[in-house]
Amino acid sequence: ASGYWMNSAPGASAGKDPAGVTLQRGIGWRGAFWVASGVPALVLVSIGAVAATVGKPAYLVWIVSILLGFLQAFTYAEIAGMFPNKSGGASVYGAIAWVRYGKAIAPVSVWCNWLAWSPVLAICSGLGAGYILSMLYPADAPINTWQLTLLDLGWLRRDLTLRVNATFMIAALLLLAVFFVQHRGIRQAARIQMILGLAALVPLLLVSLSPLAGGGSDVGHFTPLVPIAKDAAGKVVDGTWNAAGWTLIAGGLFIAAWSTYAFETATCYTGEFTNPKSDTVKAILYSGLLCIFVYSLVPLAFQRALNLDGLLAPDIYSGAGVAAALARMVGGNAAIETVLVVMMIMALMLSVMTAMAGSARTLYQSSIDGWLPKYLGNLNEHGVPTRAMWTDLVFNLLLLLMSDYVFVLAISNVGYILFNFLNLNAGWIHRMDRADWDRPFRAPTWLIATGAALSFVNLWLMGMGADVWGAGTLLSGLACAALIVPIFLYRHYVTDRGRFPRQMLEDMDLPDAQQARRKAGLLPYAALGAGAAVIWASHAVAIY
Repeated sequence: ASGYWMNSAPGASAGKDPAGVTLQRGIGWRGAFWVASGVPALVLVSIGAVAATVGKPAYLVWIVSILLGFLQAFTYAEIAGMFPNKSGGASVYGAIAWVRYGKAIAPVSVWCNWLAWSPVLAICSGLGAGYILSMLYPADAPINTWQLTLLDLGWLRRDLTLRVNATFMIAALLLLAVFFVQHRGIRQAARIQMILGLAALVPLLLVSLSPLAGGGSDVGHFTPLVPIAKDAAGKVVDGTWNAAGWTLIAGGLFIAAWSTYAFETATCYTGEFTNPKSDTVKAILYSGLLCIFVYSLVPLAFQRALNLDGLLAPDIYSGAGVAAALARMVGGNAAIETVLVVMMIMALMLSVMTAMAGSARTLYQSSIDGWLPKYLGNLNEHGVPTRAMWTDLVFNLLLLLMSDYVFVLAISNVGYILFNFLNLNAGWIHRMDRADWDRPFRAPTWLIATGAALSFVNLWLMGMGADVWGAGTLLSGLACAALIVPIFLYRHYVTDRGRFPRQMLEDMDLPDAQQARRKAGLLPYAALGAGAAVIWASHAVAIY
């Protein structure tokens, strides 16, 4: 144990990048709440995809998913408060629990979290670009129809290509705009996101909820409560609660988790809170309460207004027709629709800002801790991880070339479920290995146990439901998650010569080998083995 832990490389002092620049403690929990406020807007991105997958139980899928996410949040709130000097979110705090049980296990947590969050930039900026084009040009205008195909990826998914078109170019400009907004620090970014939230997200949500205020009964929009199915002619019909139906429900819960669990991003800014011990738990819990409200009521309102037939429309599935649907809900004319389109663009940019801020800090802290390449551990004069942000931007320009954003979402969500598995189990590992550490928020033990149990439920949903989104989705996602292994091995054994940066050890407070003892014994390995078995078993029983 002594050689494993104490053979550390020289590094920067706690809270600093290698150049000595520090993260700036410039926001409280309210600032983090607004930075994370882009999460509720994600319901408008995937509401059609979930409905097209499960049918009339869609609104229940959203409600169940957000409640699962809220129960899990208590574990994240506890472990985040244990590390007040770190940024990067729950994946970073969870990685510290796992590193004692395998050097290569811990970086999977941070990598999978970033792999899931970063594509929000491409998905939401692409939708925003599509809305801009729809405002300026008719659908059949040459600027909307031309494209240059770079590569056919039909071997990976039917009709999937890499292409350049007008949407790609405008989305790239939107990403650059968000980059420069965040370049001057977290405080300014939080203020701008508060303005966007009040000006766009709040009105959009009010419009979204307007169908619930109407009278009359729309029981037929919600019943019979059975999964969707298709007859021999490919027509949508009511299904049954058989193995195929439950597979679809698993697929819906799997993809909904990408949105409903995402408010855990509020913990990404612990190193920038003015009072991290109290701000951390307030940020994640208040963000969670907002998401419970939004994810429970908005899907219900959409289903009442549009019925299943309306939710199955291709433009709702892709997200491109949500603003027009909102306009119809309030009986608006073309002018009202234009206003709602503008609000929708602003809400999507809110989500992009949330994702860029959180995912960049995950990359930054992962570099400081010795998981990812060293160049990412750099801050500008405002305490912003700009190199990590540039990496995010370039990666998402590549994703923007893809012709199917839903496929990108599904693959990235495999990583997100793996991250949640590792970090929900990190809660009890920290309890065993660091029983005497200060915990500004200590979750009830039954909630830590519930989070651990839900980690296996999530794996079951992933194993059973991932390939609902296309054959090979699960395997592709697992392969993407495994890419961190060679990246970490190069950083650790080539760049750092087999030694962890002192920064990580200082933050973990490990002055001697005795404190590094693995008190959890073989239990973490048993959890990993059980998790692998759950994925295999759930995939084996799925019916596609």
